[in-house]
Parts: sequence; structure tokens; C-alpha cells
Amino acid sequence: MSKIEIQKAALSHFARSGYEGASLSQIADEVGIKKPSIYAHFKGKDDLFLHVIGDVFQTVQRGILEYFKAHQDEPPEKILKGLFTWILEEYGLNDAAKCLLRMIYFPPDKLYQELADIANPFIDGLQRALIKYLKKLHHVGAFVCADYEEAAIAYLTLVDGVIVELIYGGPERYNKRVEAAWLIYWRGVTSCLEGA
Repeated sequence: MSKIEIQKAALSHFARSGYEGASLSQIADEVGIKKPSIYAHFKGKDDLFLHVIGDVFQTVQRGILEYFKAHQDEPPEKILKGLFTWILEEYGLNDAAKCLLRMIYFPPDKLYQELADIANPFIDGLQRALIKYLKKLHHVGAFVCADYEEAAIAYLTLVDGVIVELIYGGPERYNKRVEAAWLIYWRGVTSCLEGA
């Protein structure tokens, strides 16, 4: 049994049941090994979890970058708003996205700092990429804003807010929040030069 197969099974368990609900015995059963065999690859549940989460953040980051690349020829509003649809689809279909969202909002207390050490660079990287993207749009005349960093931070804050609704309220409530919040965000960010 390979380390990768164990991590794949663990991802599914962490996505469904969270850190606390996931069981090494059940993970071992799923891959057809005895629980002690997991310790040949990982020091324990914490180590397995942190390996899985590290991979999850990389997978989701790649997915977001691929989303923006695949839609690069579309209008900025369609691309930025479309990410919310992508998030909803990934959350419904992809264990990595489901696990990432669950762990960002419900981190295990004892691994909080280790998870923050993985999550913060991920979020900072998304912010830098978004600022770069908005500035690129500015250079081709597709987007104008007084402060690209503020526009990126506000966008990521909007993403955070509606994801909470997705986790607690489900897709219908998520979509309702996206529609209401998007209109205000887009009006604000595209009119930010008017008062300057």
C-alpha cells in the first residue's frame, strides 16, 4: 500500500467527517491494510492530516489558477463572478475543495498553528495573484480602480463571507448571497475612481 493511496483515502474521510470524525482504523480498512501499517508512512493522525492538507491547498490553488487561465479572454466581471460558480461546483464534486473549506473554517484546535502556517501563505498567494491579475486587466484597459490591493482584499473577503453560507446554508442560500453581495462589490470597485 502506497503513501499516496493512504492520503487519498484520508482526504475523503477528512472531507466528510472533519479531523475529529476521521478514524485511522476506517482509513486503513478502506485501503485494505491494518491500522499499524499507516505508521510506516506517517507518525500518526496529525502527521497524516498535515500531509493531506498540504496537498489539498496545492490542489485547490492549482484549480483556481487554471480557472483564471481558462477564462482569461472573458470580461473581468464574468471571470470574477464566475469563480463563485466554480467554488460551488468544486465543493459539490471535489473532496479537496470540501476538505479545504471545512479545515479553514473548522480547524482542529491542537493543529491550529500548523494549519495557519499552511493557510496564510495560500491566502497571501491568492491575494498577490489577484492584484497582479487586476493590474494586468488595467494595462489592457479592461479594468480601472484606484487601489488594486483594496479591490483584491475586498474580493477575497466577499469569497470568505459567502463560503460560510455554503457550509452552513447550502447552495441555494450561497447563490442568494453571491447575487446580493456581488452587485454591491462590483458597483463599488468599478466606481472607486468617481470620488477620487
